[in-house]
Amino acid sequence: MRNGPPNARSPRPGSIARVAGLSYGDLDGIFGYALRRAQLAGFEAFRRATARQDITPARYTALVIVGANPGLTQSALGAALGTARSGAMMVVDWLEARGLAERRTLPQDGRAWGLYLTPQGESRLRDLKRRVRAGDMQFAARLTPGERVTLKRLLDKLGG
Repeated sequence: MRNGPPNARSPRPGSIARVAGLSYGDLDGIFGYALRRAQLAGFEAFRRATARQDITPARYTALVIVGANPGLTQSALGAALGTARSGAMMVVDWLEARGLAERRTLPQDGRAWGLYLTPQGESRLRDLKRRVRAGDMQFAARLTPGERVTLKRLLDKLGG
Protein backbone atom coordinates (compact mmCIF):
# COMPACT_ATOMS: atom_id res chain seq x y z
CA MET A 1 0.00 0.00 0.00
CA ARG A 2 1.25 3.42 -0.97
CA ASN A 3 1.41 6.41 1.38
CA GLY A 4 0.79 10.00 0.31
CA PRO A 5 -1.37 11.54 -2.41
CA PRO A 6 -1.94 9.74 -5.69
CA ASN A 7 0.29 10.76 -8.57
CA ALA A 8 -0.93 11.68 -12.05
CA ARG A 9 -0.77 8.06 -13.24
CA SER A 10 -2.69 6.43 -10.41
CA PRO A 11 -6.43 6.63 -9.88
CA ARG A 12 -7.85 8.94 -7.25
CA PRO A 13 -9.42 7.26 -4.23
CA GLY A 14 -12.94 6.16 -5.12
CA SER A 15 -12.25 6.04 -8.84
CA ILE A 16 -12.88 2.90 -10.86
CA ALA A 17 -9.78 2.64 -13.01
CA ARG A 18 -9.68 0.09 -15.82
CA VAL A 19 -6.94 -2.43 -15.19
CA ALA A 20 -5.37 -3.76 -18.38
CA GLY A 21 -5.87 -7.48 -18.86
CA LEU A 22 -8.59 -7.75 -16.20
CA SER A 23 -12.03 -9.01 -17.19
CA TYR A 24 -14.89 -6.93 -15.90
CA GLY A 25 -17.44 -9.64 -16.68
CA ASP A 26 -21.04 -8.56 -16.44
CA LEU A 27 -20.09 -5.09 -15.19
CA ASP A 28 -19.35 -3.94 -18.75
CA GLY A 29 -23.01 -4.51 -19.63
CA ILE A 30 -24.49 -2.61 -16.68
CA PHE A 31 -25.52 0.98 -17.41
CA GLY A 32 -25.23 2.03 -13.78
CA TYR A 33 -21.62 0.85 -13.67
CA ALA A 34 -20.75 2.76 -16.85
CA LEU A 35 -22.53 5.84 -15.51
CA ARG A 36 -20.63 5.62 -12.22
CA ARG A 37 -17.31 5.40 -14.05
CA ALA A 38 -18.25 8.43 -16.16
CA GLN A 39 -19.45 10.29 -13.06
CA LEU A 40 -16.13 9.72 -11.31
CA ALA A 41 -14.25 10.94 -14.38
CA GLY A 42 -16.51 14.00 -14.44
CA PHE A 43 -15.86 14.67 -10.75
CA GLU A 44 -12.13 14.41 -11.43
CA ALA A 45 -12.48 17.00 -14.22
CA PHE A 46 -14.39 19.23 -11.77
CA ARG A 47 -11.65 18.78 -9.16
CA ARG A 48 -8.96 19.78 -11.64
CA ALA A 49 -10.97 22.79 -12.84
CA THR A 50 -11.56 24.02 -9.30
CA ALA A 51 -8.18 23.14 -7.77
CA ARG A 52 -7.31 25.38 -4.82
CA GLN A 53 -10.80 26.93 -4.92
CA ASP A 54 -12.18 25.31 -1.72
CA ILE A 55 -15.33 24.22 -3.54
CA THR A 56 -17.09 20.89 -3.82
CA PRO A 57 -19.69 19.79 -6.36
CA ALA A 58 -22.45 20.29 -3.74
CA ARG A 59 -21.24 23.79 -2.85
CA TYR A 60 -20.95 24.70 -6.52
CA THR A 61 -24.43 23.35 -7.18
CA ALA A 62 -25.80 25.40 -4.29
CA LEU A 63 -24.09 28.57 -5.58
CA VAL A 64 -25.50 28.04 -9.07
CA ILE A 65 -29.02 27.30 -7.83
CA VAL A 66 -29.13 30.22 -5.38
CA GLY A 67 -27.69 32.52 -8.06
CA ALA A 68 -30.38 31.43 -10.53
CA ASN A 69 -33.18 31.63 -7.93
CA PRO A 70 -32.70 34.67 -5.67
CA GLY A 71 -34.91 34.35 -2.59
CA LEU A 72 -34.93 30.55 -2.72
CA THR A 73 -35.75 29.01 0.65
CA GLN A 74 -33.35 26.69 2.39
CA SER A 75 -35.93 23.89 2.17
CA ALA A 76 -36.20 24.31 -1.60
CA LEU A 77 -32.41 24.29 -1.88
CA GLY A 78 -32.31 21.07 0.15
CA ALA A 79 -34.84 19.50 -2.21
CA ALA A 80 -32.80 20.59 -5.24
CA LEU A 81 -29.61 19.19 -3.68
CA GLY A 82 -31.36 15.96 -2.69
CA THR A 83 -30.50 16.47 0.95
CA ALA A 84 -32.37 17.10 4.17
CA ARG A 85 -32.97 20.66 5.28
CA SER A 86 -30.14 20.26 7.80
CA GLY A 87 -27.74 19.33 4.99
CA ALA A 88 -28.78 22.42 3.06
CA MET A 89 -28.28 24.47 6.22
CA MET A 90 -24.68 23.25 6.46
CA VAL A 91 -23.99 24.27 2.85
CA VAL A 92 -25.66 27.66 3.36
CA ASP A 93 -23.72 28.19 6.60
CA TRP A 94 -20.51 27.48 4.65
CA LEU A 95 -21.46 29.94 1.88
CA GLU A 96 -22.51 32.57 4.39
CA ALA A 97 -19.33 32.22 6.49
CA ARG A 98 -17.29 32.99 3.35
CA GLY A 99 -19.41 35.99 2.37
CA LEU A 100 -20.79 34.29 -0.74
CA ALA A 101 -24.47 34.15 0.21
CA GLU A 102 -26.79 35.65 2.79
CA ARG A 103 -30.14 34.90 4.34
CA ARG A 104 -32.78 37.65 4.17
CA THR A 105 -36.36 37.68 5.34
CA LEU A 106 -38.76 37.27 2.47
CA PRO A 107 -41.10 40.22 1.93
CA GLN A 108 -44.10 37.92 1.31
CA ASP A 109 -43.49 35.93 4.51
CA GLY A 110 -41.56 37.60 7.34
CA ARG A 111 -41.07 34.23 9.03
CA ALA A 112 -39.26 32.68 6.06
CA TRP A 113 -35.68 33.27 4.97
CA GLY A 114 -34.63 33.61 1.36
CA LEU A 115 -31.14 32.92 0.08
CA TYR A 116 -29.27 35.48 -2.01
CA LEU A 117 -25.76 35.65 -3.40
CA THR A 118 -23.68 38.56 -2.22
CA PRO A 119 -21.74 40.64 -4.77
CA GLN A 120 -18.67 38.59 -3.74
CA GLY A 121 -20.69 35.39 -4.30
CA GLU A 122 -21.80 36.55 -7.75
CA SER A 123 -18.20 37.34 -8.70
CA ARG A 124 -16.93 34.02 -7.36
CA LEU A 125 -19.69 32.15 -9.18
CA ARG A 126 -18.81 33.80 -12.50
CA ASP A 127 -15.19 32.68 -12.07
CA LEU A 128 -16.19 29.16 -11.02
CA LYS A 129 -18.63 28.81 -13.92
CA ARG A 130 -15.86 29.74 -16.35
CA ARG A 131 -13.49 27.20 -14.79
CA VAL A 132 -16.09 24.42 -14.58
CA ARG A 133 -17.31 24.94 -18.15
CA ALA A 134 -13.73 24.82 -19.45
CA GLY A 135 -13.03 21.65 -17.46
CA ASP A 136 -16.28 20.13 -18.62
CA MET A 137 -15.42 20.81 -22.26
CA GLN A 138 -12.03 19.13 -21.79
CA PHE A 139 -13.76 16.19 -20.11
CA ALA A 140 -16.22 15.82 -22.99
CA ALA A 141 -13.71 16.55 -25.76
CA ARG A 142 -13.60 12.87 -26.79
CA LEU A 143 -17.20 13.23 -27.98
CA THR A 144 -18.32 15.09 -31.08
CA PRO A 145 -20.73 17.99 -30.57
CA GLY A 146 -23.57 15.78 -31.80
CA GLU A 147 -22.60 12.97 -29.43
CA ARG A 148 -22.55 15.44 -26.50
CA VAL A 149 -26.08 16.60 -27.35
CA THR A 150 -27.31 13.02 -27.67
CA LEU A 151 -25.63 11.88 -24.46
CA LYS A 152 -27.00 14.86 -22.51
CA ARG A 153 -30.52 14.16 -23.82
CA LEU A 154 -30.25 10.48 -22.89
CA LEU A 155 -28.83 11.21 -19.43
CA ASP A 156 -31.67 13.66 -18.79
CA LYS A 157 -34.10 10.93 -19.82
CA LEU A 158 -32.52 8.43 -17.40
CA GLY A 159 -32.34 10.99 -14.59
CA GLY A 160 -36.02 11.75 -14.80
